[in-house]
Amino acid sequence: MLSVLTGSRVAMSALCWFIWSAARSFGPRQSPATAPLCRRLLGPGSADRRNMSSKRQMDHLERTASNYRQNALYPAQVCGIMTESETVKRLRIAVHPDFSFKAGQWVDFFIPGVEKVGGFSMCSSPGLLQREGIIELAVKYTKHPPAHWVHTVCTVGSRVAMRVGGDFYFDPMPSDPSVDLLLVSGGVGINPLYSVLLHTSDLLHLNQSSGGRDYNIGSAHLCYSAKNTQELLFKSSIIEKCGEFPNKLSCNFHVTQQRAEVEPHLQPFVRGGRISEEELQANVDPQRTLCYLCGPPPMIEAISKTLLDLGLPKDRILFEKWW
Repeated sequence: MLSVLTGSRVAMSALCWFIWSAARSFGPRQSPATAPLCRRLLGPGSADRRNMSSKRQMDHLERTASNYRQNALYPAQVCGIMTESETVKRLRIAVHPDFSFKAGQWVDFFIPGVEKVGGFSMCSSPGLLQREGIIELAVKYTKHPPAHWVHTVCTVGSRVAMRVGGDFYFDPMPSDPSVDLLLVSGGVGINPLYSVLLHTSDLLHLNQSSGGRDYNIGSAHLCYSAKNTQELLFKSSIIEKCGEFPNKLSCNFHVTQQRAEVEPHLQPFVRGGRISEEELQANVDPQRTLCYLCGPPPMIEAISKTLLDLGLPKDRILFEKWW
């Protein structure tokens, strides 16, 4: 993995200036963690570029200013690009060995030469990071500069920098009591919830290999809404994961504007129309359910109200709608 970060001294100098100035643009308190990282990459004798900073206002950083962030900003390199749907590309990104995140969190995504900072949720599990030193991001096409760059400029080998943030995550400890997860997503709001689902699957596999002596994992049910089945990201993988633990994991896909015939292998999982109160009620136990919501704000507000009406306490409803 260290080879990912090697290259000419000139390229690394440019990357470290980029990382340092990106961190400075968020605020002075972030810079102390950045200079040591650049010194480690460049070696002894590297000059700190403390006179360089960006004064540009960055909307993602402003919107999430009150959220938790790690101090460290890490260089990274794109090592794979896949087409997830007509409008979504998935990036595989090799990261620094010290990089870490919790299922459900996002990254500040800094791109050389692009003023705006992206904010993208991980759509991979912490387990993939541990096994391969890789994270994955699924980015929907928009004209917003970071997303536009991903779809029109980014190539395998492109270098970026990332910093982890977010208070929306699932990170159970072995001593925690068992909970049943209800995951509700709309559109690309699936990204952090897919990460949570993959992490839950990883923990179930860990329990399986250890005889169930590690984590108290309950069930997880995913309600995922999109315009049509073409826009349902990760659908085959989601079905596969549910098939591995049919007594623990389940899913329903909801399509609101489906015109083509639903493929046979998807038909058992696909329902027409929006996520219903009946489905939510069938998967809510006020004593055990922990609900994660991610999607357009109107959807989040409507689902939250329904869950409250069903008796789920407010502190057991977690949501992410900044995107």
